[in-house]
Amino acid sequence: MGIENLTPAEGSTSNRKRVGRGQGSGTGKTAARGQKGQKSRSGYKRKRNFEGGQQPLAKRMPKIGFTSRLVKPYVINVTKIKAVAELSEITIESIRGVHKMGAAVVKVKLVGAGAKELATKIKDENVTTTGN
Repeated sequence: MGIENLTPAEGSTSNRKRVGRGQGSGTGKTAARGQKGQKSRSGYKRKRNFEGGQQPLAKRMPKIGFTSRLVKPYVINVTKIKAVAELSEITIESIRGVHKMGAAVVKVKLVGAGAKELATKIKDENVTTTGN
């Protein structure tokens, strides 16, 4: 028995239904599409999450959540924490020596009156100031 002699099992295959081929075929005229409506027209295509005019599930659910990937700086007010203003060189390590902050802090922003004058002492690119 060769591959060229293989046949499908009895009753496993059937011819496809040819619609719209005249009244005598049984599927003529409307071609098994029914009478009227959107689905009976040519060019009909159901949109992806269309629910018959009802508001789709994706639009009914509440839209929540967004996490920014930008690292927000840890803000230190130099008028309240005077030890930071008294440092000779300002780096993240020197700030950690005088002020308790988390290990995850990678950027620091110095704010408050007198913060602008500290710009000359800063020796770390991750420490910035603002003049308020």
